[in-house]
Amino acid sequence: MMFVGRVLRNCYKIVRLLGSGGFGDTYLAENLDLPGHPLCVVKHLKPRDPNPDVLQIARRLFASEAQVLYRLGHENNQIPRLFAHFEENGEFYLVQEYVEGNDLSSEVIAGKRWSEQEVTQLLREILEILTLVHKQDIIHRDIKPQNLMRRRQDGKIILIDFGAVKEISTLVNIQGQTSASVAIGTPGYAPNEQAAGYPKLSSDVHALGMLAIFALTGVKPYDLPRDPTNGEVVWRNWANVSERFADILTKMVRYRFSERYQSAAEALSALPAPPKPKPQRTPQSKSQPASQSTLQSTPIPRRQVIQWLGLIGSGVGLAIVGEQLLQGVFGRKDDVVETATPSPSIRSDISSTSSPTPKQLATPPSISLQTAKFETVTVDAQGKINKRSNRQAKYFVEDLGNGVTLEMVQIPGGTFIMGSPPGEKQRDLDEGPQHPVTVPGFFMGKYEVTQAQYQAIMGNNPSKSKGEKRPVEKVTWDDAVEFCKRLKQKTGRTYRLPSEAEWEYAARAGTTTPFYFGETITTDLANYNGTDSYASEPKGQYRQHTTDVGIFRPNAFGLYDMHGLVWEWCQDDWHDTYQDAPTDGSAWLTNDSTKVPKMLRGGSWNTAPRACRSADRLCRSPDDRYYDEFGFRVVCVVA
Repeated sequence: MMFVGRVLRNCYKIVRLLGSGGFGDTYLAENLDLPGHPLCVVKHLKPRDPNPDVLQIARRLFASEAQVLYRLGHENNQIPRLFAHFEENGEFYLVQEYVEGNDLSSEVIAGKRWSEQEVTQLLREILEILTLVHKQDIIHRDIKPQNLMRRRQDGKIILIDFGAVKEISTLVNIQGQTSASVAIGTPGYAPNEQAAGYPKLSSDVHALGMLAIFALTGVKPYDLPRDPTNGEVVWRNWANVSERFADILTKMVRYRFSERYQSAAEALSALPAPPKPKPQRTPQSKSQPASQSTLQSTPIPRRQVIQWLGLIGSGVGLAIVGEQLLQGVFGRKDDVVETATPSPSIRSDISSTSSPTPKQLATPPSISLQTAKFETVTVDAQGKINKRSNRQAKYFVEDLGNGVTLEMVQIPGGTFIMGSPPGEKQRDLDEGPQHPVTVPGFFMGKYEVTQAQYQAIMGNNPSKSKGEKRPVEKVTWDDAVEFCKRLKQKTGRTYRLPSEAEWEYAARAGTTTPFYFGETITTDLANYNGTDSYASEPKGQYRQHTTDVGIFRPNAFGLYDMHGLVWEWCQDDWHDTYQDAPTDGSAWLTNDSTKVPKMLRGGSWNTAPRACRSADRLCRSPDDRYYDEFGFRVVCVVA
């Protein structure tokens, strides 16, 4: 039994258990050898048969598969890397890359139909990855939505779970007889020859074709009928696609493998050529309000652990073995998943059946979601932009009357590491200990509540620095709670202040750096006191008052002004550390919550950059207005 806090090889410190199965345990860990102690995944594989001969063969196969994973991950950045593999006391360990993203099971869902263009683009991207895999004579053998992730960093598809890979070769068992491989795959996706234990490159093509048909029709693969006369999938009645594209998909999923495309490269060449990219437009001025920008439509993440399916006799490893010889070396592989998203410090490719799975927010008919696009930027320690990303997201608009509206963006549920790491510059002790928190999905105000919105609901405007599009300030915690109460009465929907965990999760939007912009911040990106600097960036402006909301760049969730402008009230009572803090995203309240200081987050126009960090915390009495620095934004939970 491995315990949290144990350090393997003086390098990998176990943070917590992600899941267990017959094959062993999977853990989230920190790499102590690297700056900032980045997260990784450690899989602990425990042989059940102590027979030395069996262990020797298991050891050889373990090393063989590890080399396959090394080669694949280090030659393709859309395949997670294997960092290390080692053996201790007859037990085996794999250390794997930790990637943030959402698996496609939250995008490809029953009842939802994708367009032909969308499915074509998805096929093209996956086939490009598979082509590189197939060129090395490796079969993935478990293509399905859960094993395909959309990386949060750049939106690219990542192919995970190479525990079922098999290098094409013919192995001979101890008696000198050829052995079939172990049958691994998912019903509905895996073709008949794979189910019989004889996978081909075209088996992956079949599984991917079934995934594409699922996306087009909204019908799960195992629910589609088959022609009893020839075994072919019957799917055309559920999709409206061109004849050419239908023929491509039909060939991908032929019952006889000899009638399919024989590899990913062959299937890729059959797809129509991608459209030529349109000329890029000049980026919008940073000083212009991004009123058309909204949150990226990010499906609810199930953070998927990059699975290594054990060793052979258990049905969980390289299917290149004498099946009878290694029967029982490792226990049967079970899917190891853990909720996340996200997320966002905890990487999005981790998900586990041992944890609750975050649900996609229900969207009742009274809410009409809209989609818009926006650009995010990342800066280096000198404050220079070194990356730009185009994103899109969903939101709904609440009509407050008299032309005043409130935009609420959809925040996906997920798991992240709350607080700042010990090495973060200018951190405070109240920002620790770091701890994982799983946050259910919710909607959050794209902007801090403006003076026009506050006036529409409360009938007054206490702000010192006037402006309809500026955030309301000089509001107490009690004022903010009353605003939410009246907003609920007006709309019929539940509005409230965010919990402190929800606020930090939303502010980070998948980042682990001090700011969602990266290692530092500049006054071109936020409104704060620029007479001080945080890292190596030059000093900037000190505007000495608030500005309109939304004139600076948003984060990856499509939220604006999470750094600076005004401090934002949260639900929580003040606690001087996170010891024993909730891990479910809920507010941390005391027995007599009305008499204790309340939390504020995000910094303001008057604070130094250190106070604008995602992890920085401030507490004040619930009746404290503190000049013109205190405001808020609202959360809506739609049942």
